[in-house]
Amino acid sequence: MRAALTTLTILMFCGAPSPASAQTTLPLSFDEAIARGVAHDPRLSEARAKDAAAASAVSSTSTLDRPTVTASAGYLRTNHVPPYGVQQPNGSLNIIFPDIPNKYRTRAELDVPIYTAGRVDALVASARADQQASTADLSASEQDVRMDVTRAYWGLVTARENVRVLKQALDREDAYVGDVKSRVDAGVLPPNDLLSAQAQRARESVQLIQATNQAAVAQIALGLLIGVGPDAAIEPTTPVDRPIAGAAELAAEPATALAASGREQRGERLGLAARQAGLMASAGAALAGTKPVVGGIAALQPARPNERFVPPTDEWNLSWDLGVNVTWQLWDSGRARADAAAATAQAEAVGHGIEQFDARLALEVRQALLDLQASRAAIAASDEAVAAATEAHRVVAERFNAGVATSTDVLDAQLALVQAELERTRLSADLRINEARLLRSIGKL
Repeated sequence: MRAALTTLTILMFCGAPSPASAQTTLPLSFDEAIARGVAHDPRLSEARAKDAAAASAVSSTSTLDRPTVTASAGYLRTNHVPPYGVQQPNGSLNIIFPDIPNKYRTRAELDVPIYTAGRVDALVASARADQQASTADLSASEQDVRMDVTRAYWGLVTARENVRVLKQALDREDAYVGDVKSRVDAGVLPPNDLLSAQAQRARESVQLIQATNQAAVAQIALGLLIGVGPDAAIEPTTPVDRPIAGAAELAAEPATALAASGREQRGERLGLAARQAGLMASAGAALAGTKPVVGGIAALQPARPNERFVPPTDEWNLSWDLGVNVTWQLWDSGRARADAAAATAQAEAVGHGIEQFDARLALEVRQALLDLQASRAAIAASDEAVAAATEAHRVVAERFNAGVATSTDVLDAQLALVQAELERTRLSADLRINEARLLRSIGKL
């Protein structure tokens, strides 16, 4: 009776969630989890906004070598002044400076960059490099999100599988405790065998409670990554023994080839290379500041009165400008060369960072391959362990029923079976995560 009440207590704690938390059930495959994570993660939203800002910066910089048109207009009211003129021989007055208190002015001006000594091209190249770096950062962030969702998804699968295995073990333990109790009541076994069986069952109950709590935490962690609230019960639908697409083919390739592929595709390295190119372009733009700049100008200026017409009259007259401007900063106290040297040094530092990344990448690829091989070998051994533990448990149970095995032998066999099943589940999830790590190491996750 006590065992039945304890079982009821465990099921109440570990069974279905309360109605408030079990409103919806969300079947979720691994691919769906990845898609939801990529669409929801705030890091990617931030990276996309930065990428859009970098693209706008390219558009803005690209206009520096294009013509610009400006227009202006103005009105000026002045005080009245006595008209000034020259008396003509015929007695008339030739007004030279009339009294025109209302003055109107408009101007339309076209500026055309003719020669910028390569400065604009260098600035555009730097902006494009920044955009490429931003795009590479977005790719790297997406890869990180995919990896985080992968860990969370298979972590939930592992936790749920642990709960399932421990529930089955607890069911077997309940049956065993009932069998032992009946034999103790019949005087076939001593009372301490029943106490040992109940103690083992209590330990498995504690493990089940802990596993259930870990599964709940794992579900919350996955829900946060994919934008699912705590009220939704996530049900993973992808079996843990299904390989991640593309991982098996990569595992057969040599590490050097995978490292070379990673250097071409990893967002982190692409971002570093783009930033190095941008810094070199910035150095070129700084040096271009020491060279002359040539620009053309064309303007139309209707005005009333127009000061270029003498004598001025209170009427609209059109004047125009057409010219070339040359600007050359002959001495800047070495500022341009210092800026160029600073950008070049930063580019060199980024280059050393690329070398360090390549070294880490080679190590990461080799480690991922070794971990993948080890996981596959461990699963093969784990399958054998589960099969052996299952058969051993069956044999010991039959020997116990025949009276030639002790209850301790049965408890040991049950414990070995539970541990073998839990280990196989953990190793299966580790294999999926190691496959994802291999794909992540070369930028293909």
